[in-house]
Amino acid sequence: MGRTYGDITHREDDIMTTPTIMLIHGAFADSASFAPVTRLLLDRGFTVVVPAVPNRSLVGDAAYVRSIIERIDGPVLLVGHSYGGAVVTVAGAADNVVGLVYLAGYALEEGESLGELQGRFADSDLAAALVYTPFPQGDGEPGTDVSVEITAFPDVFAAGVDPQVTQVLAVSQRPLAAAAFGEAASVAAWRTKPGWGIVSAADHTINPDVERFGYKRAGLRRVIELDSPHLVMRSHPDDVADFIAAAAAEVS
Repeated sequence: MGRTYGDITHREDDIMTTPTIMLIHGAFADSASFAPVTRLLLDRGFTVVVPAVPNRSLVGDAAYVRSIIERIDGPVLLVGHSYGGAVVTVAGAADNVVGLVYLAGYALEEGESLGELQGRFADSDLAAALVYTPFPQGDGEPGTDVSVEITAFPDVFAAGVDPQVTQVLAVSQRPLAAAAFGEAASVAAWRTKPGWGIVSAADHTINPDVERFGYKRAGLRRVIELDSPHLVMRSHPDDVADFIAAAAAEVS
């Protein structure tokens, strides 16, 4: 006997093997950045989890995400956007992760940092639009938050997205602690897990060649390019949802 969710009909035994889809946002964004794609995936009957990533450190953020993954009973397909790609590269080593999907993301090698990978390529427009703000850390030492200058946010981060939505996203950024740029990935989960990737070909936040290089090195199963700004899940939600659903079907 089957169950129908949205436009997909599943057999009972399929329900048991369809992975939970976990969407991991990146720097300068939060869980709401995935809202259109989350809605589309829910409408198709997927179980979706969209945690708020602290954006304090690569090691700490990956550990936090992994703790959520390991509380899930069953397989998990991890989807990481931008800095979230680095997070899923590390957190994806959890035993119940069955695949990794990168959206305009960093596919780091073990022992490599964001700064090292980015440093191999020409700077994007983001470099000139960053704002550095001190904040107090728990140990009493000052930290530095990195965010995108609000007036530059639409062109650099979210060109092509509804301007009214972009305004809200710009003033509700979740900054990334500067320390995260220099932390090395402790593991590269793509070495043992299948992966898929979308390149944002019109990206002004990450040089698209960074995405292409990382995906090729990781030997991802399928890579597509969209004429999209960095916030691809906002500018092309249907394409992104279709891509994630296809990856989920491969590992189900």
